[in-house]
Amino acid sequence: MAERSQVFFITGCSSGIGRATAIAAAEAGHRVFATARRPESIADLGRGIETLALDVTDSRAIHRAVSDAIARAGRIDVLVNNAGFGQMGTVEDIAVARWRAEFDVNVFGTIEVTQAVLPHMRARRSGRVVNIGSIAGRIAYPFGAAYCASKYALEAISDALRLEVERFGIRVVLVEPGPIRTRFGERVEHEVEPIAADTESPYHSWYVKAFERFRRETRIGSLPPEAVARVVLKAAGRRRPRARYLVTWPAKLFAFAKRIVPDAVMDAGMRSKFR
Repeated sequence: MAERSQVFFITGCSSGIGRATAIAAAEAGHRVFATARRPESIADLGRGIETLALDVTDSRAIHRAVSDAIARAGRIDVLVNNAGFGQMGTVEDIAVARWRAEFDVNVFGTIEVTQAVLPHMRARRSGRVVNIGSIAGRIAYPFGAAYCASKYALEAISDALRLEVERFGIRVVLVEPGPIRTRFGERVEHEVEPIAADTESPYHSWYVKAFERFRRETRIGSLPPEAVARVVLKAAGRRRPRARYLVTWPAKLFAFAKRIVPDAVMDAGMRSKFR
């Protein structure tokens, strides 16, 4: 991209990857608009970072925040779609309303923010869209169908969008982290507590074992969110970035295994993990 100093617009900056990316971009000399559903959660981000309220499930809030950033900075060079959340539970146990909530944030929120920014990028014939996916978008696991499905959808959206907008000078990148040391795990457990407590569920006896395994798995090979932030900045700064960036060695290992290991063998591995 032409400008050395870029304008970043980042969603979901209250904690974790979004927060780390906002700080890293500002420290690198870029102008940063950090957004979050609760403005008070990003009020302490520090000098050099401009904050905006943004609930990615609210169409008016999306267009207001994007317009505000463009009015202030004159452009958006890099859109980082990071807002999202996870939940655990079986396909049968998670209520349809919770499935919709997952997709409203992780999928439709990403789509609508991107739609709001793209006309501006097209007019300038320049821009970068960085979607924060997950290795869960390549390999699904028991009790994680809702979250995995939302990240699988992000894979397809990123692949299609990349081809649709490249002729306008816009590059689309998908970052796929593995285990990252954030509050993601504790939030997932909070989301699933009501489901796991239901003794009438035919899966009740599996939940405790599944969570024990989930806790162990998310610690193996984990990295701090700053590791993802560094990859985002690398992708934002390269003239021709890769379509995908895997972060953490477990993510790279699982991605490789998914390509070469038969489904029956992968299923056997999942059975052994989750009993």
